Amino acid sequence: MPDIPNYSRRPHPQRRNAGSDECCVMVFDLETVPDLAALTRLYGLAPTETAQAEARLNGKFAKLPFHRIVCIGALVARLRGGAWSVETLDAPHCGAHDEATLIGDFARRVEALRPQLVTYNGNAFDLPVLRYRALVNRVQAPGLTGRPYFHRYADAALDLCDVLSNFQPGGKVGLDALCRALDLPGKPDGIDGSRVYEFLRAGRIAEIAAYCRADVAATYRLWLVLQHTSGNLDSKAYRQSQADLDRHLTEGIVPSTPIAIAAA
Repeated sequence: MPDIPNYSRRPHPQRRNAGSDECCVMVFDLETVPDLAALTRLYGLAPTETAQAEARLNGKFAKLPFHRIVCIGALVARLRGGAWSVETLDAPHCGAHDEATLIGDFARRVEALRPQLVTYNGNAFDLPVLRYRALVNRVQAPGLTGRPYFHRYADAALDLCDVLSNFQPGGKVGLDALCRALDLPGKPDGIDGSRVYEFLRAGRIAEIAAYCRADVAATYRLWLVLQHTSGNLDSKAYRQSQADLDRHLTEGIVPSTPIAIAAA
């Protein structure tokens, strides 16, 4: 039986602006792995029985509080002269920082910039995971509540997956598939979200960070297309904005080298 539409949850047309009156946006993406320590508590196991917890999980997608953040990719861009210009694109990871530091540093950037947040499926995953993990790690993160980032239909956080599907589950499509449909660069070959834990255990954290940056760049490209389609960027400004990202990616390439790191 098809789902019955819940009209009370439909966004008011004046509350969701697919365009942008913002002068600063932050596109971000999380990479996560199962939090085996938390899962031992969930399953009533001893703290040392992480292997048993992993076996109990059995490859299933864990509930959101049990996703440990290992990388946070973020792109900050500002509107200058009618086109968007990338200021930073980075992906700090657990090879250099613990999870609490990753969350705290990200939240402080949000607090300082007060940007519009842009994600792909962020309302369903990235934003709630970020808040859950701030709770787990006892991180003070007032920047995450400085604007209504957790209000699904507010403009402070734009989830492209939600908006482009008109908030209908049947209309949703994966990021890589949509990029291919639009003839945009999508995800790199050889890795996707389901393989992040495998790469982490192999010490390939730099490749996880590169994958995360690629997801962020792909999401930003989609957002630029939406700005053009919505009439917020003319064709010249759209091409300038895409070219600016291309320059940033070309100039900012860092060779990926495996880094030894514990998996849990």
